[in-house]
Amino acid sequence: MFAAGAAAIPLYDTYRSADGLTNDQFSLAAVTYFVCAVFALLVLGRLSNHHGRRPVSIAALLIAIAGCLTLLWVHSSLPLLLGRALQGLAAGLASCAIGAYIVDTAPRRPRWLVAAVTTAGATVGLALGVFISGVLVQFAPAPRELTFCVFAVILLGCAIALATRPETVTRTAGAWSSLIPRLVVPNASRPYLPLASGVFVATWAFGGYFTSFGPSIAAEDLGSHSPLVAAAVFASYMAPSFLGGFIAGRFTPAAAQRTGMTLVAAAGIGLTFASTAGILGLYIGAGVVGGIGMGIATSGSMNTLLPEALPRERAGLLAVIYAISYTGSAVPSLIAGQASRVLSLPVITAGYAVLAALVWITTLIAARNPPAPAGL
Repeated sequence: MFAAGAAAIPLYDTYRSADGLTNDQFSLAAVTYFVCAVFALLVLGRLSNHHGRRPVSIAALLIAIAGCLTLLWVHSSLPLLLGRALQGLAAGLASCAIGAYIVDTAPRRPRWLVAAVTTAGATVGLALGVFISGVLVQFAPAPRELTFCVFAVILLGCAIALATRPETVTRTAGAWSSLIPRLVVPNASRPYLPLASGVFVATWAFGGYFTSFGPSIAAEDLGSHSPLVAAAVFASYMAPSFLGGFIAGRFTPAAAQRTGMTLVAAAGIGLTFASTAGILGLYIGAGVVGGIGMGIATSGSMNTLLPEALPRERAGLLAVIYAISYTGSAVPSLIAGQASRVLSLPVITAGYAVLAALVWITTLIAARNPPAPAGL
């Protein structure tokens, strides 16, 4: 699902040179993706509690296929916006339905596994997708079409495979009333939500930054028009987050939040310097550090929120978490996209670094651990 959502990114330089699309249009496409994902999270987030995890998950996969097919026709901004809107809708729906399915079926040990998969699944998928797409764009024939056809076939295979798996919830009434947007946070999780929200916003903001501006920075500031380099720039932040999720299991949740945000803030400084100086290796290295930090910090935040959630509360809580995260990507991307008309990309990078630094300071002061579960 998320790999398909990244398939268009290595083509951004092609769209810019061949079709005249601009940085603010790419930023608007990212914002469209995030806004549609938030809509799906808030309106459709609890639908799988009533209709079941499998049918809602399969519907998300089919919507993602429609997004891939729409992106076959990108020669102006409108098909790009429509395709990204469909992909965002699918991603938001999948974040709740498939995310809740993962929580339902995961083993109790190791405890870090659920948080690592639910947090890093999106970012690792995006990294895999951008690399697969980068290879196809650079080396395969008809790259503007083949990339999306390949992912459409993979998504169809996922839908067929998911149809063979067992359901984990009983179909119940109330599906229509569940479409009324409602932020559902268990009482036990609420004291930890404000700081966790800051972590999600700061870390996912950098995800939006790489989605909106990664290929442009590679071309304009780091001197490379290669789709694979654009993929490496994007994946440098996204791919290591799963490693961060694994590392977070060795810390208490509060220590994970502090450690992760320290790495993200340091990465922001490195990205700003590297984009200003045009040093590709340093830029990718800073992205890797930030990605590991993102995985540690967000997994720690998940571990402050998820443990006390009952099965019927999980989809709603995940909807809130991902809505906050996607909003944290969308709002800075929208502001930065408009600012890119008058400011250079290194200056915009510095703005993201300032946001990370503010959340880092707050985390050092305010992070705390939830009580240990009974019997442990």
